[in-house]
Amino acid sequence: MRYLLILLLTLSTSWSFCQFTHGDSLRGTYGSARNWWDLKNYDLSVTFDIEKKEIHGKNRIQFSLVVDERSISSELQLDLQEPMVLDSVMNKGNTKKLLFRKDGNAYFISGGFDDEITAYFHGKPRVAKRAPWDGGIVWTKDHNGKPWVSVACQGQGASVWFPCKDSQFDEPDNGVSMHYTCPSDLVCVSNGLFLGKEINNMNQSTYSWKVSNPINNYCMIPYIGDYVNLHEHFAGEKGNLEIDYWVLRGNEEKARTHFQDAPKTLKALEYWFGPYPFYEDGYKLVEAPYLGMEHQSAVAYGNGYKNGYMGSDLSGTGVGLKWDFIIVHESGHEWYGNNITSKDIADMWIHEGFTCYSETLFTDYWFGKEDADKYCQGLRKNIANDKPIIGPYGVNTEGSGDMYYKGANMIHTIRTIYGNDSLFRMMLRKMNARFYHQTVTTAQIEQFMSAELGMDLSKVFDQYLRTKNPPTLQLKYSKNKVKFRWINCVKDFNMPIMNGKQKLACSSKWGSYAIGHDYSFELNPNIYVIHHKK
Repeated sequence: MRYLLILLLTLSTSWSFCQFTHGDSLRGTYGSARNWWDLKNYDLSVTFDIEKKEIHGKNRIQFSLVVDERSISSELQLDLQEPMVLDSVMNKGNTKKLLFRKDGNAYFISGGFDDEITAYFHGKPRVAKRAPWDGGIVWTKDHNGKPWVSVACQGQGASVWFPCKDSQFDEPDNGVSMHYTCPSDLVCVSNGLFLGKEINNMNQSTYSWKVSNPINNYCMIPYIGDYVNLHEHFAGEKGNLEIDYWVLRGNEEKARTHFQDAPKTLKALEYWFGPYPFYEDGYKLVEAPYLGMEHQSAVAYGNGYKNGYMGSDLSGTGVGLKWDFIIVHESGHEWYGNNITSKDIADMWIHEGFTCYSETLFTDYWFGKEDADKYCQGLRKNIANDKPIIGPYGVNTEGSGDMYYKGANMIHTIRTIYGNDSLFRMMLRKMNARFYHQTVTTAQIEQFMSAELGMDLSKVFDQYLRTKNPPTLQLKYSKNKVKFRWINCVKDFNMPIMNGKQKLACSSKWGSYAIGHDYSFELNPNIYVIHHKK
């Protein structure tokens, strides 16, 4: 999600110069206090004190033992970031208070777990400095002066506001239940299906929501505000999908018109990727006090009812002004990010590269391939080529922001050299079926694509993902032919090139193509490479 501003980062181009802390390892490693237990369910209850900007609550965590690894550790790691405070941890049945030790933002619990614990917590969670890029909780007011509260915590992690297993590696297999308490004159919207509202004492109400599918921690989000609901149905590939638009009071008419990009997005992306992955939990667009985020089944929307990215076109071609960027991009994450999730955030290109490419595929479906090609090519102006797209593993660190635009252009390049859109589409659909509701590694995605397309793409992935520069194509023209080869590439790089629609083998050794009165050479512009002409 955190596109655009990531491009402004000027970190070292070599990971060997990066310094990582003990805390980075505790957060980023799937270590001995995490790998022996498999997360099954969260039952989260949180009370929001808007006046004091405080929260308190409890999280009941159910899990199963990974029996063959149980002997590795007698401790269970939970994560909760300062200044939040873990008050106590109880065993199953709340009959025994468990011991724990604190190590930075990690808590190590010991003393008999069975298959369930309940963690009690309170505090003033980190306030987002610039949500969603520098996230946390957002306390603000809407255009009518009513309180408006939400959370945006991708990157920071859900442990910024509640205790959890804060790793993308493991998602709760049986979903989550969430119970949020707030003033009764406000509404709390969240992921999944609405279970009901309970009116409490002191003019407070508790809103309960349930997600039946696996969900990443950072996608579990409350939206508290003066919301009005608009409802419609989408006739999708798996049947009737419930669509809800939760908008601030006064924005109903704008939403009725503008949010028609939502069913159009679902239509296009079901065509390319397969069925929407969360029919059981519905689909929602929720007006948010920040630009947007891919919160599973409850997409955050803050693009001001404008087309493009806050009214501008990230491609610079004009094509991006034909649709609302936030609706398309964040909805695309339902397939890549929410359905298919990277185990380590070093592999976040799986989320952002494919989702950025979903913008091109949406355009292709509704406006044609010419506009789609133009849009994808236009995104290249945002590529920094500053460092590798894949980050260092095990330290909770992403790679380059090029994971968006360069990742999308890598996928478009592969599609182009493959040369069969129908089979390429089937590969994408099979990918979402094969890795349905799973966490994955880059290696799994690479191997899957190579196998399904019948092409050894290993060197292609190495070049685009593991070095900072795209491949460089050297061209040498003479009177009646053009010679070509790859230079400054990974060893044995051998991606074919396209003379228009004609595929030509290309390696580090010179190849040639005859040109003259009856022949010409025009490199297909959908292949993203650096040209070096002599």
